[in-house]
Amino acid sequence: YKLSVAPEMDIMEYCRKEWRGNTPVAKRMRKGYEAVAQKFASIRRVRGDNYCALRATLFQALSQATQLPSWLQSEDFTMLPEKLLSKYDWIKQWQLKQKLGRKMGEISDEIKEYLILFRKKWKSISEIKGPVEKQEACDKLFKNEEEEYSLYEALKFLMLNTAIELYNDDKNGRRVPVFSWLLFARDTSSNPCQLMRNHLNHIGHSGGLEQVEMFLLAYALQYTIQVYRLYKYSTDEFITLYPNDPEEDWPVVTLITEDDRHYNIPVRMCQETML
Repeated sequence: YKLSVAPEMDIMEYCRKEWRGNTPVAKRMRKGYEAVAQKFASIRRVRGDNYCALRATLFQALSQATQLPSWLQSEDFTMLPEKLLSKYDWIKQWQLKQKLGRKMGEISDEIKEYLILFRKKWKSISEIKGPVEKQEACDKLFKNEEEEYSLYEALKFLMLNTAIELYNDDKNGRRVPVFSWLLFARDTSSNPCQLMRNHLNHIGHSGGLEQVEMFLLAYALQYTIQVYRLYKYSTDEFITLYPNDPEEDWPVVTLITEDDRHYNIPVRMCQETML
């Protein structure tokens, strides 16, 4: 098996290995890692394909899940594909992960399967009490390629659903978060259909998540994503929150990035910061 999330390693040791030189960039990265090391003892490298933002976020969310979020409990959660396809014909152009010999028209069944798996995995992992066992269950899940990539398909579909809701809210004069305007202000995603065609369909294949899509991911999961952006060390953006005005009851996951493209995860909070 290829482990999608590597075993943990001491943060400063990792930093020394990666950033040896004396260039301004290397110095800044080292300072950034030192700041992260005040809070976290270890780092786990996340496999660097175009799913890494989804992978890092979902892995962190599952590792600390203690219950099934309310939006995952709702009866009609798994009916989402049928519901959306009945309203928006263009969703038929959703790009499913490459499977040979799939006929059109099975798209809603397939996404439904992914959503069912998503809920089942979240439920079973959140019910594990011991931290060691919970971690083992997460590691096992992220070694199973078939299941792991199915979860990303589910997550991308939830992002699409969230985008449609925000777009409609805005059109109907309801208040929407600022990122939603930015999301639909791009030439390539002026509506949910374009967002799907030009962005969501490419995540994992030919591109990762852009900044504004990190907000969409946070809203889809109803999690605050806190990111240490190391190349922004000593600026206001060193620690960035998606969304930047989070709901108080949303749980928080923490990621690390050196370039806003690839994300790794810090683990093992230092004792004094937990108090």
